[in-house]
Amino acid sequence: MILDRTIALIGAPMDVGGVYRGASLAPDAVRIAGLIPALEKIGLRVVDRGDVRMPAFDASDDGDPHARHLDVIVAHGERLRDEVRAALADGQVPLVIGGDHAIACGTIAGVSSFHRDRGTSAGLIWFDAHGDMNTPDSSPSGNVHGMPLASCLGRGPKRLVELAGAVPMLDVKNCVLVGVHELDRGERALIREFGLRIYTMREIDQMGMQRVMEEAIEIACDGTDGFHLSFDVDGCDESIAPGTGTIVPGGTSWRESHLFMENIADCGKLLSMELVEINPLLDTKNKTAKLAVALAQSALGKLIY
Repeated sequence: MILDRTIALIGAPMDVGGVYRGASLAPDAVRIAGLIPALEKIGLRVVDRGDVRMPAFDASDDGDPHARHLDVIVAHGERLRDEVRAALADGQVPLVIGGDHAIACGTIAGVSSFHRDRGTSAGLIWFDAHGDMNTPDSSPSGNVHGMPLASCLGRGPKRLVELAGAVPMLDVKNCVLVGVHELDRGERALIREFGLRIYTMREIDQMGMQRVMEEAIEIACDGTDGFHLSFDVDGCDESIAPGTGTIVPGGTSWRESHLFMENIADCGKLLSMELVEINPLLDTKNKTAKLAVALAQSALGKLIY
């Protein structure tokens, strides 16, 4: 069970994948919001492995307009991949605090390559208001934080796609996208082409979060050792998560968000997780960072009694 393992806190302070600067401040904001004592309070052992250092780069040079700042995103992804692998090799459960969602390529590359080397595999539950299934050809903005899920599934900038040393990083049949309420045209086409299972907010409304999560966990765990959770706070309603750069009205409520996480904890199959797109510069009194702390507690086993 996860309570018998050490949590490895890893900061990933990168924000060049999106439009707004500020997500790079999230690891410190979440630490200040009390993440480590909150996890220790529920009986977890926590090791803070520090932040994955950003490589030097020229912020004024976007590089390829179809995949902005790709060089620095790949370089940071390589460092994050290696840190996640090291934590897993030490028998720890990586808890990565982003950073924009482009960091997921590095996190998942580390998880994927670690399990592949051992002849096993991991599934994926991706919580997000958006699909993150754009490519440089389909993206209307060229912002890489809209491309990481497609890249992990084998479609995107070559250097991101190959971060794990094998393509794709994950088998799409064990991947599921939850909470979507905004998709670009190109994302819709690629989701259909891949056969990726998604649960939109409409399905959450109709089915209820409990049933959605039961199905999502079954998909992610079918034939795998467990799954990685990639959680973008913009999938939550702005009333509880105002501090994020790509708000779409109509996300999950406080209780829906916690029920999502409580199901993660109950199944006992979480291998690693990341919390992304927390932007303290857009937040109100660190409200979104405090939400991230509470959600991490629920995902890692907090019980009412």
